[in-house]
Amino acid sequence: MNDSQDQAESLANLPGDSGHFGSFGGSFVPETLHATLAQLTEAYATARADTSFMQEFQQHLTDYVARPTPLYFAKRLTDHVGGAKIYLKREDTAHTGAHKINNAIGQAMLTRRMGKKRIIAETGAGQHGVASATAAAKFGLTCDVFMGTEDMRRQQPNVRRMQLLGATVVPVNSGSCTLKDATNAAMRDWMGSSESTHYIIGSVVGPHPFPMMVRDFQSVIGIECRAQCLDTIGRLPDHIIACVGGGSNAAGIFYPFIDDTSVKLTGVEAGGRSEKLGDHAAPLTFGSPGVLHGSKSFVLQDSDGQTSPVHSISAGLDYPGVGPEHSHWFDVGRADYTSCSDSDALVALDSLCKTEGIIPALESSHALAHAIKIAKDMPSDQIIVVNLSGRGDKDLEEYFRLTKQD
Repeated sequence: MNDSQDQAESLANLPGDSGHFGSFGGSFVPETLHATLAQLTEAYATARADTSFMQEFQQHLTDYVARPTPLYFAKRLTDHVGGAKIYLKREDTAHTGAHKINNAIGQAMLTRRMGKKRIIAETGAGQHGVASATAAAKFGLTCDVFMGTEDMRRQQPNVRRMQLLGATVVPVNSGSCTLKDATNAAMRDWMGSSESTHYIIGSVVGPHPFPMMVRDFQSVIGIECRAQCLDTIGRLPDHIIACVGGGSNAAGIFYPFIDDTSVKLTGVEAGGRSEKLGDHAAPLTFGSPGVLHGSKSFVLQDSDGQTSPVHSISAGLDYPGVGPEHSHWFDVGRADYTSCSDSDALVALDSLCKTEGIIPALESSHALAHAIKIAKDMPSDQIIVVNLSGRGDKDLEEYFRLTKQD
């Protein structure tokens, strides 16, 4: 066994009991949440080892979420681009239209197991909010979703879906009125209501055990993709690409391949308008280590260490931090991270629509843009898998506004 295999095996076993991924992760929260996080850590550890809990989770994924999602060969896009073959892991076909439902179902089941009756969630693009509202309706839980008012403007269809599903959408007017501010508001609520409320964090961020727990629930993506590649292609792919905001869809597809060091893993952050601080949302590309929302990770900060404003056309990538496991993968070189501009993401969205009849989310379009960029210079026998994390219905008004089309 070579050194890289030894390293990959140790990566697969993280985090330890302290919740650290190398020097990242941990739990940096007010004392009022210590007991709540200890309860959650114990409850998840017990559930994870409970065969009946995991079997029920898998049954819901099959019967309700409609898994497995397809692995689709995008032949016309491949022919249009040239070079490597591009496959799509179609999370856009899951119930509610994105990967977020996988984690929401798992955490709603855990809420019920802990005897709590209320869930809260933060949301940017609205897909995690919709997934949480959906899971709450399914399991008979009360649900409040915190959402920045700028994101409510950009994602009106998802606001209406959450309301129709019975959730209360709580507008957040502070700061930039986007995902970071919604997360701050949800954290404040949780500090005062944790005895009866579980906070369903939607990405692989936050204090331990959330990064591990969300990754585990989302790993169904990579587990399926690995089996589908072996079955339909006859081997593992050469390259897997996923967009990264907090990073749950990327962690979900990357993690089951972490031991397969022949498979290149690339996360694509929101490059926004320029490399200037405040014009993008790419902490691994341009940030530095810091603490945000309860864990240590890469964060976009100013010279005084204050969290920077961020920008992306994609509400789901509009976040100044990233999951601590991604920070560790970046730090040790197991995964590469790059960024994609607003304009390139819009072009990629249009290309997939015109060649395959699939409308991707703006988040997913960042990953797709990078795949298009590199595929043309790769041999035709190489395989790229793009995690198409969600569908683009929610983004149509914003797309037409940005492209100035009637």
